[in-house]
Amino acid sequence: MVNHEIKKIGPSEGLRLMAIHAHPDDESSKGAATMAAYVEAGAEVMVVSCTGGERGDILNAAAGELAHAHRDLAGVRRTEMAEAAAVLGIKHRWLGYVDSGLPEGDPLPDLPFGAFALQPVEVAAAGVIKLIREFRPHVIVTYDENGGYPHPDHIHTHKVSTFAFEHAGNPEMYPELGEPWSVGKLYYDRAFSPERFRTLHYAMLEAGYESPYTERVAQWEADEENQMFKWVSPHTTTTQIYCADHFSQRDQALLAHRTQIDPEGFFFAVPEHVYAESWPWEDYTLISSKVPTDLPESDLFAGLR
Repeated sequence: MVNHEIKKIGPSEGLRLMAIHAHPDDESSKGAATMAAYVEAGAEVMVVSCTGGERGDILNAAAGELAHAHRDLAGVRRTEMAEAAAVLGIKHRWLGYVDSGLPEGDPLPDLPFGAFALQPVEVAAAGVIKLIREFRPHVIVTYDENGGYPHPDHIHTHKVSTFAFEHAGNPEMYPELGEPWSVGKLYYDRAFSPERFRTLHYAMLEAGYESPYTERVAQWEADEENQMFKWVSPHTTTTQIYCADHFSQRDQALLAHRTQIDPEGFFFAVPEHVYAESWPWEDYTLISSKVPTDLPESDLFAGLR
């Protein structure tokens, strides 16, 4: 279910949004323009980073030349996160767990001792529940069952976030962590929506550009029973947030994560004007709502205003 009408979000003073992510930079590649739009509209927005991204690779060759990045990647990523948060105007909190890394090989190696993805859900969720009870968000956005993409930290973030959403309002759970707070709505981010990539692909061709999605779109159109990205959970888009006016902030926030984001890479393959003209939204799936709302939506706070 996709709503292609242009409906800008309204004034949002007094409303609070929490986005729960696995690593620093995930908040800038998934929903950043949405967050910036709500901040401008007067809402409070908090990002929770479950790990410090300590085991990430340096993905930008220019940043790879920085000795500091090799000596103290964790410290550099904290600095990058602070810069991105300032660009977006959001509050930010670290959950404090250690990056699990992305295991590779056949068979896959065991995850490192102490890694976030090895923590019991009810233990890791305690920190999120404490933040929920302090910040009192009306809406939480997180990943789907496959983590948006199947990184062990993303999958665990899904488990921890949904557990916290379910139990933060229960006075019998974690009574030492503050007054219970029941979050009104839970969304999954759909940054990898196949519909969006297909639309951008044809918009690029029409504008005379070479599309970075040609191969994936061709495979999908040959067999639409299979997702364009095989690990994408088959959720339906229920909610589109118009945020084209904030794509430049999204890109600035991404570029703040200079060890992780290549300025010539995937995230900047589509010119901003093509993006704004052909897909000026960011996409979400409403998973749970404790208030009445009509689908499709153009506002994460629909039913809560």
